[in-house]
Amino acid sequence: MQKQERRIFLVDDDTEMRLAVGRLLKASGFQVKTFESAEALLDSGMVTDADCLVLDVHMDGLTGFELCDRLRQQGHDLPVIFLTAYDDPDSRERAKKLGAAAYLSKPFRAALLVNAINAALSAA
Repeated sequence: MQKQERRIFLVDDDTEMRLAVGRLLKASGFQVKTFESAEALLDSGMVTDADCLVLDVHMDGLTGFELCDRLRQQGHDLPVIFLTAYDDPDSRERAKKLGAAAYLSKPFRAALLVNAINAALSAA
């Protein structure tokens, strides 16, 4: 019996980053759906289809933190990994308070993200 691919939803408003990370995750054996904004994910009605969310912290409109907070308030307890190009202690603390499975600063090593997702999925 073949192992089912885990569904990773990636939300990042940077097109190049979204494409690169999407390719990385697909090459790592994940099923990937990408969204250009938090609002696009919410509008899709697909949140419950994800096994793990990978969210950019700083986006126009809803930030990754705001999206995670909204999903938590709605009762969604998906593992979340935050990505940011603007790392600071307050952001790390906020990610921790939101129950992030991981918080990675861009640029990051591909293996770090893949390992963080695998760990988050194992813990879920």
